[in-house]
Amino acid sequence: MLNGPIPPHVDPRKLADRNVTLNCETPLNELTRFCDPLAETEGTVRAKFVFERDERNLVVMRSELDVEVKMVCQRCLELVALPIHSECHYAVVKEGANTQSLPKGYDVLELGEAPLELLELVEDELLLALPIVPAHDPKDCQQPAGLEEPDSSEDEVTRSNPFSVLAQLKRDPKV
Repeated sequence: MLNGPIPPHVDPRKLADRNVTLNCETPLNELTRFCDPLAETEGTVRAKFVFERDERNLVVMRSELDVEVKMVCQRCLELVALPIHSECHYAVVKEGANTQSLPKGYDVLELGEAPLELLELVEDELLLALPIVPAHDPKDCQQPAGLEEPDSSEDEVTRSNPFSVLAQLKRDPKV
């Protein structure tokens, strides 16, 4: 088991042959694309990668990513701390290989002769794990002043329906 920062490049085939597990931590601000939608870029990404061969002798990589990010709540416009967790199971195959026979449950990771850009993969997985609309739990969220819904007035309740004339015409058999 190796500890340290997330390596930028790895060769999953060599690591799988040795059954390597990587436990890594990297500062959040090193993942520039991932930091774009965030309100604050302080924190640490914790990652665990397990490289092995499965029963079919496929190179398999399992990843677990954890980080807490701060984004702007889209309800109250205040900062919200969101725990982000991502787990992925990859089957590493050669570029252009037939992936139809792969077991279900694996994401395909096509890799040529170049090493795997592990930091880019981490960034992609974390971006996919971000919520589309960041928000507090509804019971914890307060709307900003001035955005409360107005009370319905009695004028709105007694106002006639503009389509009531059409309803009367529809009931009249002479029309």
